[in-house]
Amino acid sequence: MGRLSVIVPALNEATVVRATLTPLQPLRERGHEVILVDGGSSDGTPELAASLARVVRAPRGRARQMNAGAKASRGTLLLFLHADTSLGAGAAETLLELAGSEGPLWGRFDVLLSGAHPLLRVVERMMNLRSRLTGIATGDQALFVSRRLFFEVGGFPEQPLMEDVALSALLRRRCRPLCLRQRVITSSRRWERDG
Repeated sequence: MGRLSVIVPALNEATVVRATLTPLQPLRERGHEVILVDGGSSDGTPELAASLARVVRAPRGRARQMNAGAKASRGTLLLFLHADTSLGAGAAETLLELAGSEGPLWGRFDVLLSGAHPLLRVVERMMNLRSRLTGIATGDQALFVSRRLFFEVGGFPEQPLMEDVALSALLRRRCRPLCLRQRVITSSRRWERDG
């Protein structure tokens, strides 16, 4: 059986980090790992996470943080989970099955945005459809990738934005993504704040 490594990049996520990490504890109890990669938080995020995850520190920048988490991990399957995203029903079991798979694989889940505004349903449908059509995944969709494939393509390109899209483009050259219909729940705070 393979091993799953859940890698959570964080920067000043004290308000959400425990809510994200607590549901992952059954995975830890079964021998899988949860790693929080802190990019220099000043709000106590690493301290809040210390009992719920192995805390790794890395230079600020989501790509750098996720690459540091991958290097510190031991799993055969890597799941990159944003600090404001949680796994939906059945997602963890699917990941555990995939962790035991041979060969290269990668993919993402459908996203469900947490807010109630009707336009958020349109946003999530468009994100999921675009991903299915293009083979490009975003971090909000909880990107997962086999360890070997991740390191073969060089990990996340260390750029300030859209590192998830850049990694997807590299991975897509190797194999098609698994676009799982199971959902992850992502906070809608960014869309509600920024439009």
